[in-house]
Amino acid sequence: MNREYHHWYSPRLGRDMEFLVFGHAGAKVLIFPTRDGRFYEYENLGIVERLRNKIEAGHIQLYCVDSIDHETFYCFWRRPKDRIQRHMFFEDYILNEIMPFMALKNPHPCIIAHGCSLGGYHAANIAFRHPHLFKKLVAFSGRFDLTLEVECFKNLFDGYYDDHVYFHTPTHFLPNLNCEAQLKHLQHMEITLVIGKEDPFLQNNHELSHILAAKGIPHALYEWEGRAHQGHYWRRMAPLYI
Repeated sequence: MNREYHHWYSPRLGRDMEFLVFGHAGAKVLIFPTRDGRFYEYENLGIVERLRNKIEAGHIQLYCVDSIDHETFYCFWRRPKDRIQRHMFFEDYILNEIMPFMALKNPHPCIIAHGCSLGGYHAANIAFRHPHLFKKLVAFSGRFDLTLEVECFKNLFDGYYDDHVYFHTPTHFLPNLNCEAQLKHLQHMEITLVIGKEDPFLQNNHELSHILAAKGIPHALYEWEGRAHQGHYWRRMAPLYI
């Protein structure tokens, strides 16, 4: 299996950024790590190995990017306004540095946004905001509203709210999305949400599912037994849904 390590200085983020590529051809899977994860998390969790057959057959190619969540949503010494701004720079990095690299490396027309836990948020957020760029979304154990307070999970903006928070919260901006072009792309996207029945964000997944249904956007929501919010479950999910 082809494995490549890449890094460069990102002028948008003002720091070095690293990522891994697995495979040589096929649909391109853009993978975001969990909150505390790094670009090598997907490999360390054994999920890459579970996808080996698809990767070696040239069906999919993985692009595992790094996280800066501790500079954005979980950087509590920053003002909430600056947290969302830093996240926007991260999205800019993905759109204008990583995705052009992917396009040059592999001409396959299909790009899949994927992530687990907070990575599921990143995957869904970028796919819903830029649906013309993605053919498929696969989110495991995702949280789609960072303003929610559930169990030990706090509002990551400490009550602060502005247009940037709104437009980076899928369950907030999607109900009011009326752009026919964007809706058409979303209606043609293959959307898969997977969540544990005891996951604290089960209700948030149901809410997103209801919003998508109301907009006429086809999707699948799968509920697994238990919390299903760790690598043991994600290793089993990946071959089924990617």
